[in-house]
Amino acid sequence: KVQHLSEKRLCIETLKKREDSLEKQKAELINQKGSLLKISVYAKRKMTEEEDNFTREVTEFNNEYGLTSNRDILIKKKVKTEINYLENEAALLKNEMESMEHKNVQLNALQLQKTELKQHLFTLQSKLKDLEKAIRDAERTTKNLEAEKVEVSEKPQTDPECLRLKKELENCKDDDWESICETLRTEIEILQM
Repeated sequence: KVQHLSEKRLCIETLKKREDSLEKQKAELINQKGSLLKISVYAKRKMTEEEDNFTREVTEFNNEYGLTSNRDILIKKKVKTEINYLENEAALLKNEMESMEHKNVQLNALQLQKTELKQHLFTLQSKLKDLEKAIRDAERTTKNLEAEKVEVSEKPQTDPECLRLKKELENCKDDDWESICETLRTEIEILQM
């Protein structure tokens, strides 16, 4: 039971270390998520600015040289490139968020397991206390019984009634007294019990 209890304690300490490690990872991932979101917002704003600048420059260029037919093609190409870039960024962010959610589920499962192990440890400690009390009671009872046994075994040598009956038995050596001796032996045996 004590070994089992030690194993459970070791398991709880291991789970605690694992939980702490996962908490740190979770905090790091949350920080990374925040950084990625900031980068994404900044990138979107920058892209919008660049797109506006690009569109303005292309418009000015086309107006200046009369290339309006090429303008639509260039804008569509630029927009398509930007859409692909943003879709890739969104996919990366989505993967990061799913990974964080998965780690959070693992952390919750470990916390639940830790709670269950703590409850089990509490139950085992309670049982251990009960067993230790039962052992102390049994040791006390054994000690009392041994003292009583010694007292009972010494009774024939110290009890006046036993001594008197022994003396009578020694005096009764005749064959006529044999039945009386047998009776006295029986009484002595009864007293010795």
